[in-house]
Amino acid sequence: MRPDGLDLAPFRALRYVPGKVGSLAAVTSPPYDVVVRPDGVDRLETADPHNIVRLILPHDGDPGTRHQRAAETLRRWRADGVLAPDPWPAALYVYEQRAAGTLQRGLIGALRLTPPEDGVVLPHEDVIPDVVADRSALMRATAANLEPLLLSYRGARPDGAGAAGVVERATQGLPLVATTTSDGTRHRLWPVTDPAEIDTATRDLARQRALIADGHHRWATYLRLAAEHHGRPPWDRGLVLLVDTARYPLRVQPIHRLLPALPPAEALARADGAFRTRPLAGSLPDALRTLAGTEGNAFVLTGGDTFHLLDRPDPGHLAAAIPRDRPRKWRELDATVLHAALLGPLWGVDDGPAAVRYLHDATAAVTQARRHGGTAVLMRPVPESTVRALAEEGVTMPHKSTSFGPKPATGLLMRGLDTAEWN
Repeated sequence: MRPDGLDLAPFRALRYVPGKVGSLAAVTSPPYDVVVRPDGVDRLETADPHNIVRLILPHDGDPGTRHQRAAETLRRWRADGVLAPDPWPAALYVYEQRAAGTLQRGLIGALRLTPPEDGVVLPHEDVIPDVVADRSALMRATAANLEPLLLSYRGARPDGAGAAGVVERATQGLPLVATTTSDGTRHRLWPVTDPAEIDTATRDLARQRALIADGHHRWATYLRLAAEHHGRPPWDRGLVLLVDTARYPLRVQPIHRLLPALPPAEALARADGAFRTRPLAGSLPDALRTLAGTEGNAFVLTGGDTFHLLDRPDPGHLAAAIPRDRPRKWRELDATVLHAALLGPLWGVDDGPAAVRYLHDATAAVTQARRHGGTAVLMRPVPESTVRALAEEGVTMPHKSTSFGPKPATGLLMRGLDTAEWN
């Protein structure tokens, strides 16, 4: 009988073998959608010939060839002993990230996949079909979960009890993995192999439900491939990191937009009248502070050199552009206003991956806008309470509305799907 809540299972992790790579830090990467392309990919590839970016973002003009190249690379690294399964048959993994002012701990395991209507795993954003198709093709070719999703839940157990107790007890021992990445974050992993501890954690989690904090496209990919395999193991589960945000609150940051084919002067001219537009003096940090302190819907537009604030949208324009069949909180989101009232109606920009690019870092967005002669649209974060409230109502936000973190590093461990030995 399946639990009504989260069904997390231990698995046999595939990991880099010490001594076969320069360092673990040199082979890890941010999640695929955080890596700035092409600069970030090039930097990671030159850090170590075995960097995980060669699997999650393989190079090739043809998608089929690109995904097959990643599969061949994975097989070669396994055959060469660069990657190997852990010696124990199955484990949950306690994962810790520590940086200046930040400590996050959670459990990595193989989560049983459930559809949104079950209400066990709650998405809060829409997905881009082309991205899901690309991630599905990559996962299908490699037969591996290459990077864990980030899921959050609100535990309410006393100290030492349930999953929280398992996490804290594990961190009292020596870690299996310890490395510090170039951003200064320290990463540590502990395997949990004791059946009693695994049972304690999984029983507690079976009463919980989770919010997808990061990884909507990978979750949609999990569901698509599970359906293709008729829900058979090991495709009925996916690799996730579960964080109890009652103990370790996540950061919520914005995801900025880059419109490479829209010059900033044209963007401003087309928006004038439907929005107030005014230039901002100062640097990027100054512009972001102004944006943060502006009431109502607001955005900063830049081509890389000067900054303009868009705010005070015309109520009539919003009423005509934004669907009325959604909750007020959804209608008032900056991302809703951008995608429904600006991109298509005023700017004539198709809301697709070729015309709109997404960057998690404001400096990178400004740099890319200058390079392409396009427009960067700088955004503000959405409060976690708003995200969770909409998700619990079954209402999804526009895609790429939020960036929860800290995100798990990619490359610390993987889950294979083609060999029973790994699951």
